[in-house]
Amino acid sequence: MSESKPFDHSYDVVVVGTGAAGLATAMGAADEGLRVLLLESTAKWGGNTAMSGGGMWMPNNPLMQRDRAGDSRGEALTYLEATVGEEGLATTRARKEAFVDGVADFVNTAEKYGVTFVRAADYPDYYPELPGGKIGRGLEVKPFDIKKIGDWWKTCQAPVALPIKTDDIWLLGRAWSTPSGFIRGAQLVFRTLGGVVTGKKLAGIGSGFAAAFLDVVVQKQGADLWLNAPLQELIVEDGRVAGVRITRDGKPLTIGATRGVMLAGGGFDHNKDLRQKHHGIDGAPSGAAGNLGRPIEIAQDNGAALELMDDAWWGGSVAAAPGHGPAFIVGERSLPYSVILDAKGHRFANESESYVDLGHHMLEHAKDGPYWLVGDARHARRYLRTFAIDPKNNKAMKEAGIMVKADTITGLAAKLDMDPARLEATIHRFNGFARAGVDGDFGRGNSAYDRYYGDPTVHPNACLGPLEKGPFTAFKVVIGDLGTKGGVVTDTEARALREDGTVIPGLYSAGNNSASVMGRTYPGPGSTIGPAVVFGLRGARHMARRGS
Repeated sequence: MSESKPFDHSYDVVVVGTGAAGLATAMGAADEGLRVLLLESTAKWGGNTAMSGGGMWMPNNPLMQRDRAGDSRGEALTYLEATVGEEGLATTRARKEAFVDGVADFVNTAEKYGVTFVRAADYPDYYPELPGGKIGRGLEVKPFDIKKIGDWWKTCQAPVALPIKTDDIWLLGRAWSTPSGFIRGAQLVFRTLGGVVTGKKLAGIGSGFAAAFLDVVVQKQGADLWLNAPLQELIVEDGRVAGVRITRDGKPLTIGATRGVMLAGGGFDHNKDLRQKHHGIDGAPSGAAGNLGRPIEIAQDNGAALELMDDAWWGGSVAAAPGHGPAFIVGERSLPYSVILDAKGHRFANESESYVDLGHHMLEHAKDGPYWLVGDARHARRYLRTFAIDPKNNKAMKEAGIMVKADTITGLAAKLDMDPARLEATIHRFNGFARAGVDGDFGRGNSAYDRYYGDPTVHPNACLGPLEKGPFTAFKVVIGDLGTKGGVVTDTEARALREDGTVIPGLYSAGNNSASVMGRTYPGPGSTIGPAVVFGLRGARHMARRGS
């Protein structure tokens, strides 16, 4: 809409959203000396980032260079071409180059303000065997003392504060079955106790990321952050986005933005109407409930082109029991003594593959499911299954028929309404592969990524173990996601583009409000947050040059 009246408030940069993309934009704008306002539509800041694993896929990053871990710009771009390819304007060569070239600026700028990063040195790219593939490109924020942000923590989207790191998770999954897992579990306990002894309350992964960057942006750089302030409209003057119309605690306000407006308000994960329109399913999202896609719709109303609206950061999730949320499955899929089956009792994919690939295969195979993760007694006894930790949730899953148990495969088939002979045949065939160490159907365990979450004490394949010891437990699996990946088409500087490729002056987009440079795949751990922060910062740098 056009606006000629004075604004109620005015800033250089207005950022819509408080997840990784929004925080990175704010950091960059404030670093350039600009006045910044962050707007959060809900009562909790941090978005999907605060609820996530907090990792960032950062090829050829400064920490790798300091560690002399071999990587290069050329190898990173070769890998992106091999994995992502060309999927429209979001994935052009120029955008890929902008992402890779923006990594160092983000890391160095954040470090300048006191953020400490650590490498997930053992975590592979998701297709490490492809040209340019590597192990150890992931970065995360070192567990952060949330006491530093005071009362802000009370309104963080993060569910809990634990001093956990990415490389804890793969080892903790086998804390009861391997020496390395046990040692890592003990280290986590001592890390927690160490924080207590020193008067700190440490938070890692996504919650640590969100807290550390709020400390930078709000407390060190002086940006303003308003909760309960959803975007209603963009204000356009002389063909340029000059501000926003919002409501704050229900009161309408206009905010001027002299340098630009960044849309970083998340995807449309929790908007069932948009999910049905673009995906054909309601979805089982694991992200923040405030992700309703309104900024994307507002951008489109103002002429922005959209891409990848039919896609998401897919994966398999254990279905939500009443009163609980779905549980996104990562490492448990790779652990031995388990398989994932369709409703008829057939395998249909490599259970250990990248979660976005598994999600795509679930959609292609049977969009309406159901699917089942089936494990024998050893899968339950030897491994930490994150979706089965809470006794109350376990009870609710059992009552809802989401968790089903039987002493025999035949008995399990009856409870799952499968043909017993078919299920027996599937398990018999899988067990043969497990004993031989080679999955002749789907290649589970062939990739270093598969084996990352496996159990190295199981031979000859760390991802394969025969299902032969009862009781057998099945968990209902649905098509879940970590957010949607379609949105506003942007250029190398995060500027919003029209259908004809021209720039919408004053309008920027990053994170899940934008169409992802990662296209329809997921090259490595943190492929959501990595581009979100890089393009958020690139957008901020461009605004500082007086915008478009």
